[in-house]
Amino acid sequence: MNILVTGGTGYIGSHTVVELIQAGHKVEILDNLCNSKVSVLDKIAEITGVKPIFHHVDLLNKEALLEVFENGNFAAVMHFAGLKAVAESIEEPLKYYENNVVGTLNLIDAMQKCNVRKLLFSSSATVYGDPGTSACTEDLPTGQKITNPYGKTKYMIEEILKDLSVAQPDFEIMLLRYFNPVGAHESGKLGEDPNGQPNNLMPIIMKVARGEYAELSVYGNDYPTADGTCIRDYIHVVDLAKGHLAALKKMRPGVQTFNLGTGRGTSVLEMIAAFEKASGKPLPYKIVGRRKGDLPELYAVAEKASKELGWKTELTIDDAMRDTIRFLNGN
Repeated sequence: MNILVTGGTGYIGSHTVVELIQAGHKVEILDNLCNSKVSVLDKIAEITGVKPIFHHVDLLNKEALLEVFENGNFAAVMHFAGLKAVAESIEEPLKYYENNVVGTLNLIDAMQKCNVRKLLFSSSATVYGDPGTSACTEDLPTGQKITNPYGKTKYMIEEILKDLSVAQPDFEIMLLRYFNPVGAHESGKLGEDPNGQPNNLMPIIMKVARGEYAELSVYGNDYPTADGTCIRDYIHVVDLAKGHLAALKKMRPGVQTFNLGTGRGTSVLEMIAAFEKASGKPLPYKIVGRRKGDLPELYAVAEKASKELGWKTELTIDDAMRDTIRFLNGN
């Protein structure tokens, strides 16, 4: 297939592009580079031997976006492009609604005009809000008690795509709900390297390891978990990327929804210990007060993806830490 990957120079997008190319697909990337670097294209080429066609286009630029589709002859779109910093979304909600929701509407409009009917959407476990349970299954209610505009945009886009499917039943839509991607490509050439101040645990751990931050803040150690710190489902980014290939093979008219996670949780202190083990060095951290909105424990139930997509995770937290350190050492 010829596949357009929006946000394809970003963390998850770039790893998925590698897997697509290695599976024999032709890939074109569309990205505005607001949270990534154009040098990622060279890294992809070093790994795969193929440098994807790149369109430096913003989804809010409807004319430029349509031109990409008119010249592309795409069989499917993988949609990763979107702002994703939770704290920033609270401070600048309108920026997030415009970029994420309006950008997706523009993408769908271009797809309709050029008769592209396959769309895989990069969603998030944030759509579950506070589900009232630690184990998230795909049939849980969504949209309730979401604490930030970023999560609300993911929920809104899911609802838009469901409505689109009702109006145009020939659309083939995959909603892929991610949990917490970590790790890097085993080559050490690709990894998580966000522009600006990171919000997620692993990029902050990386900055502490580099000496850019003095220490890591652990938000609360009095949660009802084994070590008192929050537990999340951390999935190796390469496993996550492979989940997209599995989903691509199973597309059909209508909307399908899948969790992409490991099915088990790891605490913040366990993540720190795993990084220390892999690096052979202590990681400075301090315990501070809880963050508003943090849930004690959340992990994916990924049995549906295993049964219907034939996909499950293969890599461990130790693998993720090993690959992250390779990326740190090489960049």
